[in-house]
Amino acid sequence: MARHLITSALPYINGIKHLGNMVGSMLPADVYSRYLRQTGHEVLYICATDEHGTPAELAAQEAGLPVAEFCAQAHEAQRAVYDGFGLSFDHFGRSSSPQNREITQEIARELQRNGFIEERSIRQVYSNADGRFLPDRYIVGTCPHCGYDKARGDQCENCTRVLDPTDLLEPRSAISGSADLEVRETRHLFLLQSKLTEEVERWIADHGDDWPVLASSIARKWLTEGLQDRSITRDLEWGVPVPADVWPELAAEGKVFYVWFDAPIEYIGATKEWADAAPAERRDWKSWWYDADESVRYTEFMAKDNVPFHTVMFPATILGSRRPWKKVDYVKAFNWLTYYGGKFSTSQKRGIFTDVALELLPADYWRYFLMAHAPESDDSSFTWDLFASVVNKDLADTLGNFVNRVLSFSRKRFGDDVPAGAAAGEAEARLGEQIAGLLAEYEAQLDALNFRKAAQALRALWSAGNAYLDEKAPWQQVKTDPEAAALTLRTAMNLIHLYAVVSEPFIPTAAAAMRRAFALPSDERTWITGDEARSLGLVPAGTPFTVPPVLFAKITDEDLAAWTARFGGTEG
Repeated sequence: MARHLITSALPYINGIKHLGNMVGSMLPADVYSRYLRQTGHEVLYICATDEHGTPAELAAQEAGLPVAEFCAQAHEAQRAVYDGFGLSFDHFGRSSSPQNREITQEIARELQRNGFIEERSIRQVYSNADGRFLPDRYIVGTCPHCGYDKARGDQCENCTRVLDPTDLLEPRSAISGSADLEVRETRHLFLLQSKLTEEVERWIADHGDDWPVLASSIARKWLTEGLQDRSITRDLEWGVPVPADVWPELAAEGKVFYVWFDAPIEYIGATKEWADAAPAERRDWKSWWYDADESVRYTEFMAKDNVPFHTVMFPATILGSRRPWKKVDYVKAFNWLTYYGGKFSTSQKRGIFTDVALELLPADYWRYFLMAHAPESDDSSFTWDLFASVVNKDLADTLGNFVNRVLSFSRKRFGDDVPAGAAAGEAEARLGEQIAGLLAEYEAQLDALNFRKAAQALRALWSAGNAYLDEKAPWQQVKTDPEAAALTLRTAMNLIHLYAVVSEPFIPTAAAAMRRAFALPSDERTWITGDEARSLGLVPAGTPFTVPPVLFAKITDEDLAAWTARFGGTEG
């Protein structure tokens, strides 16, 4: 079997992330990682906080903390939220780690040796009010392409166009707000992407056809527009320093690498962090990244605004190093999840943030809804009414109510063990075939990374149990044919166990509760085969069981009214 290397776009250190960030990278990567592990694959799921760049310095300044201390605290705060969401990272690292510094500097040295980095004098914005050169994100203004008046000097958040600070209209300092800016000469390092264009084009031609249209079209759009040489250093106090052995004067001036240069390298750095964290295990991080054999399949998860950097700039960096670093095989890109049609925004505090979401409801509610409405083919909109409808219909009624009524009724009529009853008949054989087919569809959609369709297949599995139960009506059968009623309940209990196993990628906490309901002597099964689905016999008669607490509570009208009043609920 393939070894699966999985990364999700690094969440930026500045603040707790919103639901749009969660569904755009980390959560689908977790669902896929869990599924692969359950089906017997070796998986390494790597993520980290992205800690360098302007916003980190500004946020630390606002918090009154040294930037290193601010980042350490923010990393732990984010880690706690991701633990709450059940994200199964193998390692959640930090781009400020010594490992990332070491690898970033070495890749920069290789690029220099190979003629792909050049030192240039440039004219850069200087703030007289702040007494310093302003890196791109320290400058805000109006985007010349779409007119958005809060565009940053590196990229417009509204139209996603990549910018240079001098492109902005009516620019001002993000530190002081001063428009007293002038352009002065300074020196920076440039990655000569223009010299790597043909190599990047060939690489995308070889791989891009396998990617979703969203990812491949963005990458090719960048290539069509032409790759420009890119400044990869900034005037900041916090970042990976330019190595003094290669660029002593720039190092003396305090230049650090651009965050988009070192952040993707942190995927490699975090893997080395993972290895270094357990020296006794002798983890081989290089077998995943450096001269990795063909058994390693690398999948990246990200929102569409991250696609250009991961499909063009980072591959150009790796190609230019002339070292056998592993390059991505499949890029799973997502559109935006909006809040009532308007953008979620960390800076504007618009939408539902992940820490607050966990205060309202357990993680499984959010995990299932977000995946069932993942913005894959187009943007999707979060509304409280839609969220409540999905939770109440799919989770509370279709799955939760099925589990509760089957186990409660069986205990009432037959005691605390799975009843035996009659031998399986035509209805059970028909059900088994249906379940095996739906399970195959569910697997196929997860293999293809089609999360909305996978959620639909999972929902169909749950619905099949309800349809069987309604058809057999054990509450009627028990009055005239207790053996038939016992068969129906035993079959339904086997469905519950199947649901527990295969639902884990989406709703791991509820899946564990369903699994614990049955006191099986040995329950180490990680997945259900087609033949096992057809037989529906993995939980034999006589197995003790308990009725778990309510898996999913319904969202009430009072809940909706309170949440809408608190967070807003109008079209953006």
